Amino acid sequence: MRRRLMLLALLAAPALAQSPAPPPAPPQAPAPLELAPATLVKRWIAPEARQGVAVDAGHFYAIVNSRIGKYRKADGVKVAEWAGDRIAIRHLNSCIVEKAELICANSNYPQTPMASSVEIFATRDLAHLRSIPLGMRDGSLTWVERHNGRWWAAFANYDPPRSDGGRTHRDTRIAILNDDWAEVGGYILPDSVLARLPPNSISGGSFGPDGLLYLTGHDAPELYVLRVPRQGPVLQHVATIPAPLQGQAWGWDRTANRTLYGITRKAGEVVVMTVPPVP
Repeated sequence: MRRRLMLLALLAAPALAQSPAPPPAPPQAPAPLELAPATLVKRWIAPEARQGVAVDAGHFYAIVNSRIGKYRKADGVKVAEWAGDRIAIRHLNSCIVEKAELICANSNYPQTPMASSVEIFATRDLAHLRSIPLGMRDGSLTWVERHNGRWWAAFANYDPPRSDGGRTHRDTRIAILNDDWAEVGGYILPDSVLARLPPNSISGGSFGPDGLLYLTGHDAPELYVLRVPRQGPVLQHVATIPAPLQGQAWGWDRTANRTLYGITRKAGEVVVMTVPPVP
């Protein structure tokens, strides 16, 4: 019996020695760069500057819920305003200038289920031109922009008690839509950006002159710079840039070099800044 036990032990030894090694740790994305801060150039008082701001060659447009104010860039004087039906247009989150139109992201936030629309205005006099109802989506539309022949948009999700359908900030996503506003693709955010959002989400975004996507959260004074990957569904976090804004929506001044207009919502100010290049 003793000899038999020894034989069994010898037979088992090679099997134990050849047990598989633990799997290697999954590869980690490179840490994003921490760049020098954006440089403040100018501040303008604008009572509507609570949700975001858009800008074109001659004016900036301060946005809050169901109101828009149009101001001259040269001296900060208000030259037009629009006030809408707060029930129909409850929460204008952001706008961009597309030719002679303001393209604005609207949602029913903080109501649930989440529903959104795109509201379009004339830049000349802020007349409301048309509405594009997007209905219920998995998130609340916070910004929308035309890029490379498609519409790019953020559908934000929030942690409780502002969550919907059990979703959290981690379910925030960047969608790509065609001219019929049907989704044809999209991306999720990397963990390094998601970690900076709780309990809120992405509030502003726009592609920069370098082709990179710049995002802002709800109130943090920083810009997140992301690259659209060649493969896979996750955006790549390239850099973070401290900036003299309080999150929310903002816009590139396409007539000036690396200049953007943001807001400080607590003060009701539009802030103009230059952004350092990303290596």
